[in-house]
Amino acid sequence: MEIIEPILYIAISQTFFAGLIVASKKPPTIPDRLIAAFLFMLFFDLLFALVKINFITFYSFPFIAFTYGPLLLLYVKYMTGVSEKFGPVNFLHFIPFVIFFIISVIFREDKMFTDLSGFLVADRYISLRIVYGVCFFLSITVYSVYTFVIISRHQKHLKDLVSYSAGKITLNWLKIISISFYAAYFVLFILGGINIFIDFLPFDPYYTIFVFIALFAFIYGFYAIKQPVLSTMLIGKEEFTYPRKHKEEAREPKTKYIRSGLSDEKAGAYLKHLLKHMEDKKPYLDRDLTIYDLAGQTGISRHHITQVLNDKYDRNFFTFINEYRVNEVIRRMKDPANKNFTVLAIAYDSGFNSKSTFNTIFKKITHHTPSQYLQNLAKKGS
Repeated sequence: MEIIEPILYIAISQTFFAGLIVASKKPPTIPDRLIAAFLFMLFFDLLFALVKINFITFYSFPFIAFTYGPLLLLYVKYMTGVSEKFGPVNFLHFIPFVIFFIISVIFREDKMFTDLSGFLVADRYISLRIVYGVCFFLSITVYSVYTFVIISRHQKHLKDLVSYSAGKITLNWLKIISISFYAAYFVLFILGGINIFIDFLPFDPYYTIFVFIALFAFIYGFYAIKQPVLSTMLIGKEEFTYPRKHKEEAREPKTKYIRSGLSDEKAGAYLKHLLKHMEDKKPYLDRDLTIYDLAGQTGISRHHITQVLNDKYDRNFFTFINEYRVNEVIRRMKDPANKNFTVLAIAYDSGFNSKSTFNTIFKKITHHTPSQYLQNLAKKGS
């Protein structure tokens, strides 16, 4: 217990100030408010744990953890979708939290749940403790899986929206942390189960979870402060903003475009116009190019560009743009004027925004690494 207390003090301070910073970000957005609420829930959970250790137990069950899953899920949904109002239906996610909060207040004088060793004690509250344990496990599991699925779908859908890869748009940091968060809880569920039935562990897993919460609170706070809202990155640029009807298209899954109203003749004309624009204006040299930028430059709607590329060119937007970038890199590699430049410098000048992305895409398209390709060019020139 002596080791946990200093960690709790540090984590309490960190979560409070991280939540405060995120909540004060300008302009205020629903995703920022949700992740700030998540950080404040961590703050209260840690604070209550500290009070329980040192002073008094004023609740029967640790009920705040029932907000973790819903808040992270809603954060991901609002972050990966287009701005919407926070509707009353969203509050349904917090029904288990409210129920166990009420139970905790009503039975606060009774020692229903002091530590895991007494979890299966045959008293009049055993059924309630079992229901609580099952509900808690289901809450963590269901919301973690649902969040993982939404982020995975979002990452797949990004291929039709952007031409680059970055942690701030893929939310890969949130995916990794969420998996780790669930894994930590799952391990502690197992340890808790072992401790309930055998009671041989030298520590109480219930209190150990707060060490993990402290760690994850720091990581969530760090990334949440840096994370911009995706809609502002993808469609909120000052030089070009679509009206709301096109924003709604951003979250539509890829379809067969049965109702798009775009004829084959019109689609062919759009494709010809796109290819000519790519050759003449070279928009792919912009490292942060999105489909909204290209739509603004060509006058073709985002939805129609996606349809034309998918149906007529058998490409998603990401592949379409990066094929041009790879061809630009190859062209510059062959130009003697660029012999003093590194391959990476040429890649950046050709529109790539990172070394790892460039290497991965270059090998996928040419079936050679950049250095191998350069060596082959040297052999052919000798």
